[in-house]
Amino acid sequence: MEKVKAHEKFSGIYETINDDGRVRFATLNLTPGRKVYGEQLISYLDKEYRIFDPFRSKLAAALLKGLSILPIQVGHKVLYLGASTGTTASHVSDIVSVEGHVYCVEFSPRVMRELINNVCAYRENMSPILADARMPNKYRMLVENVHDIYCDVAQPEQAKLLADNADMFLNRGGWIMLAVKARSIDVTKEPTEVYRMEIDVLKERGFSVKETIHLEPYDKAHVMIVAQFVG
Repeated sequence: MEKVKAHEKFSGIYETINDDGRVRFATLNLTPGRKVYGEQLISYLDKEYRIFDPFRSKLAAALLKGLSILPIQVGHKVLYLGASTGTTASHVSDIVSVEGHVYCVEFSPRVMRELINNVCAYRENMSPILADARMPNKYRMLVENVHDIYCDVAQPEQAKLLADNADMFLNRGGWIMLAVKARSIDVTKEPTEVYRMEIDVLKERGFSVKETIHLEPYDKAHVMIVAQFVG
């Protein structure tokens, strides 16, 4: 039987420990009995937890790779750019809990239908928004100011896209998590050069970069950047 304990540093994150000592990360399931992407459910002391799969979620991969700053917390409002079918967004929903809220921006109508029908319909703290994250003015009236922005989009100029949203929605002193996909930005450049370019954009737009985590072996040519909006 796996035991579950709260993470000593990150609110809303839990660690599961099985008999051989292997540690996995999990979140407290806001919708007991329901899975989002086939993840394992663990029951412990009358509560249900969802195992956070690092091969399906870059946030889980970053945690396993030693992430030291997780700005998303219980009660936070989060703007999630590139929510897709809700794999990671649903875990963010678990983390912020009923006191928080997740605004989920997704561009694909087909993917949005799956996000709504499989995830948002069962979670009152998630708002699906069908929109292009490159045009935050299009959904300006649907999103309030947020504590954090999580960005995972397969677009060129990922840092610029995020910064444009931050200018409109992110509180001063708020935080961002940017999953940089080097091959989506420029396949002709080395990933390390792409990461440096994106970090430079963030710095120019008023962010103080605090941490950069390489996500191999879970995601090739990806990093997770954590930064604070200092203006």
